[in-house]
Amino acid sequence: MGLLTQLLTLPLAPVRGVVWVAERVTEKAEEEYYDPAPIWRELADLEGRLVRGEIDQEAFDQREDELIDRLEEITAFRQGMS
Repeated sequence: MGLLTQLLTLPLAPVRGVVWVAERVTEKAEEEYYDPAPIWRELADLEGRLVRGEIDQEAFDQREDELIDRLEEITAFRQGMS
C-alpha cells in the first residue's frame, strides 16, 4: 500500500479491526463447537451411567442417538472444510 492509499483508507481502520476481531471470535467458536472430544466424553459418561443403573436403556438410546447425530454433524462440517 502506498502512502496515499493508507491516508485515504485510514478512516476505515477501526472497521477493519472490528471485522478482524469478529472473524477470530467466529473461528474460535466454530473450533469449540465442532470439537468431537466433549461428545466422546459424554458418550463414555452416558455408558457409565447406564452400567451403574442411573438411567434406563430407553434414556440411554435416546441420548446416544442425539450424540451420534452430533458427531455426524461435526464430521460433515470438517469434511466440508477440506
